[in-house]
Amino acid sequence: MIQYEHYGRLVWVDEALKGKHREHCLCWKCGKFKPENHAENCPIANMNYAVCVAFNLVLPVYECPEWEPNT
Repeated sequence: MIQYEHYGRLVWVDEALKGKHREHCLCWKCGKFKPENHAENCPIANMNYAVCVAFNLVLPVYECPEWEPNT
């Protein structure tokens, strides 16, 4: 476990997983994921992001009923 600064706060992470969020999270492989445009983005992704911001977390999504392939 290592500690580093993430968005201005110190957080803990398993060093082997640091920076791997996009590799694991279904959102980054989903056609509904539009992180640059919250109005058009998936509402589940928006809620996940809001929780991450509120508590300074990184929460990858491994299962989702709304997932669709990128086109």
